[in-house]
Parts: sequence; structure tokens; C-alpha cells
Amino acid sequence: MTLQAADIPPVPSIEDPALRQRLQARLDAKTKPLGALGRLEQLALQIGQVLGTEAPQLHAPQMLVCAADHGLAARGVSAYPADVTWQMVRNFLSGGAAVSVLARQHGLALTVVDCGVLQPTPPQPGLVQRRIAAGTADALQAPAMSAQQCAQAIANGREVVRGLPGNALLLGEMGIGNSSSAALLLARLSGQDIDACTGAGTGLDAQALARKRAVLREVLAVHAQARTPLQALAAFGGFEIATLVGAVLQAAQERRLVVLDGFIASSAVLVAHALAPQVVQRCVAAHQSAEPGHALLLRLLGLQPLLQMDLRLGEGSGAALAWPLLESACRILSDMASFESAGVSGPA
Repeated sequence: MTLQAADIPPVPSIEDPALRQRLQARLDAKTKPLGALGRLEQLALQIGQVLGTEAPQLHAPQMLVCAADHGLAARGVSAYPADVTWQMVRNFLSGGAAVSVLARQHGLALTVVDCGVLQPTPPQPGLVQRRIAAGTADALQAPAMSAQQCAQAIANGREVVRGLPGNALLLGEMGIGNSSSAALLLARLSGQDIDACTGAGTGLDAQALARKRAVLREVLAVHAQARTPLQALAAFGGFEIATLVGAVLQAAQERRLVVLDGFIASSAVLVAHALAPQVVQRCVAAHQSAEPGHALLLRLLGLQPLLQMDLRLGEGSGAALAWPLLESACRILSDMASFESAGVSGPA
């Protein structure tokens, strides 16, 4: 199976001027000065348009954490060994990871997808097996994925989302070395220099960061002909990012709200946006991470982050932290009194 950009079903625009006008009028009638709730009002407008209603309600929100390993990790681009990927998958499932704690706190259903972790995890509740291989190839020697593997990962992401309930999808990921894949995708698809796209990831010191940037510059040169979004995704990986690309495309077609976490999850949206530009209308950027490439990536997508807390964990942790803001935006529309219903005098 191979995939071409022309094979991606179009994602329709959510733009509905009449609905937007009704949403705005409803917000303006609430017991507050016009625009006094700032970006919370903008968020309410967006959620209403994504869900296609003046009274949006978020139900059965799904935290989707896709995990896979990267052959490039052997080049020393991460401060942690590859074994951490499978160990963290088990930590997610046992409830001990940050995203597990935050998902429980906020009532988010957590699904972990093994897209290609080096060591498989035994079947258990909350785990979906969509393994393509035990990690991608070393992108310094060959494309991280074949075109067929890339297409299968995208199809897997679509399939997983089709099987999930709810109208909101929160993106998470795990994979030692995947900040390198995200940086490579950003550099290739944006034309920016790789140094501006590359950060310390899991905590590299200055010397190790310089080595990482040198390795990534060499990878870009090796795959100089990988220019289209799908070619770049196959060349740089990884399985978890490609699976998230499929998940985003499917969620957008189903008119679900998509909540981005950090740099790696956002790189999947960058690819999906290049394939179907309207997907970004459904996306909310939970936060801006400490990775330098993330701010650049969000600007390219035209997204303003809700939070800025210097997070650099991934997993979906930032998306979970921002979730209450989305719920509050909906409640302002549904529960807040209007001037008329409260008997409060409106503006002169």
C-alpha cells in the first residue's frame, strides 16, 4: 500500500458566518463587558464552529498517546536510552506517568497505541497494538520508513480514531529520539535552518546539542530529494508521528476538536495541515513548549497557545493541563446568564 497526497480525502471548512454571528451574539449578551473574557471567548467561538452548534458540549474526550522507537536514537540524539520508550508505555498503562495522572484528574479516557516500540508490551486494557516494526530505520542510512510503512501508519491512525467515542481528541506521544524527527519535519516543510528547529529534547547539554544538530543536518542532506510532506514523513519518521497524522485527518473529517500537546504532536499536525489545510481550523494549541522549534511551528500553523509553562515532557501532558479551559469556554456559552435573564442592565 502506498499513499499520495491526492488520496487524502478533502477536509471541509468549518466556516459558517451565520453560526459565528449567532455565537458572537450569544457571548455578547452575557453579563459582562464586551470581550471581557478575552481568549476564552475566542475559544468558545472556535469550539462552537468546530462542533457546528451554538451550545457546544464536549463529551467522552479521548487522550491518544502514540508510541514508537527511532533508529536515529543510536546516533546519540537523545539523553535517554531507547529502552525508556517501552518502559514508559508500561508506566502510562499502570497509571504512574504524568499524562496518566492528569488524564485521571480531568476525566480523559487514555488510549496508548504501540505503533512500533522496540519491545512489545503484553496485551492489556488501554493498549492498542498497531505495530509496524520494532522501531524505524536509522534515517542517516536510509528512509526511516518505506512509503508502504508510512501509508500503513497513517491508515492505522485513522482506524484507531474511528473506534473511539467522543467529539474531542487530545494528542500525545512517546518515543526516544522523536524530537529529532519533529525538527527534521519542521526544517524540511518550512525551509527553516535545522538549528532553529532543534532543541535539547530530553535534556542534552550544549555539547550534545551541537552533536545532535550536526547529525540532523547530515540527515537532511542524505534525504535532500524528500520534498513532499509524505516523502519527508517517510524519510524522517517516526511511526508514532505518522499514526498521529492519520488520527488528526480522521478527527478533522469527523468534526472532532483536536487538542495539540507539544512539539512532536504539533509536527504531526504540520504534516496533516500540509495534506489538508483545513484541519488546523479544528486544532487548539494547548501550550508552547520549551523546545525552540515549537514556537516557530505554531506560528506556521497560525495557532496561539493557551498556556506557556516551559513544559518539555510530551506524552499529552500539556493538552491535559489545558483541558479545563476548553470545558470552561463551553460552560460560559451554556451556563452564564444573559443580561436579560439575570435582570442586569446592559451597556448604555
